[in-house]
Amino acid sequence: MDLGLPDGDGLTYIQDLRQWSAIPIIVLSARSSEEDKVAALDAGADDYLSKPFGISELLARVRVALRRHSGGSQESPLVNFADISVDLINRQVTRAGIDLHLTPIEFRLLSALLANAGKVITQRQLLNQVWGPNYVEHSHYLRIYMGHLRQKLESDPTRPQHLITETGVGYRFIP
Repeated sequence: MDLGLPDGDGLTYIQDLRQWSAIPIIVLSARSSEEDKVAALDAGADDYLSKPFGISELLARVRVALRRHSGGSQESPLVNFADISVDLINRQVTRAGIDLHLTPIEFRLLSALLANAGKVITQRQLLNQVWGPNYVEHSHYLRIYMGHLRQKLESDPTRPQHLITETGVGYRFIP
């Protein structure tokens, strides 16, 4: 993946991809500063190659990434709780076997909560992960979308059992 994409920021794409996939990501970029490399790796890239580079080096790094990807134990792409099933790979959610429609934002929010099951995630962390760093002060977005998720996923949205508010801090997913 190149960081300088015409239709968006490569770092944002890496972060979005990491919300639902563990596929290997190798950044190929003309940006060669240490800060750019660290930012890409921190965003979720597995490797970083600065242009120009040789095809032999690229192929070797692809082989390494594939070895790492296939050799490690992966988290299950299927998460079940109550009568809800979430397929993180195919981005599908069902309730009692019936497909539910989640918007891309709702799915990213749910994925962030599932990835941190049992842990409190601050509002700022969720806003940064789901909407990006420019939205960390917009907590009303989070309240609205948590309400949408509760309407779709909780048996009684007014008394949630899985999508829990930690007052003044953030949210917690309890399986």
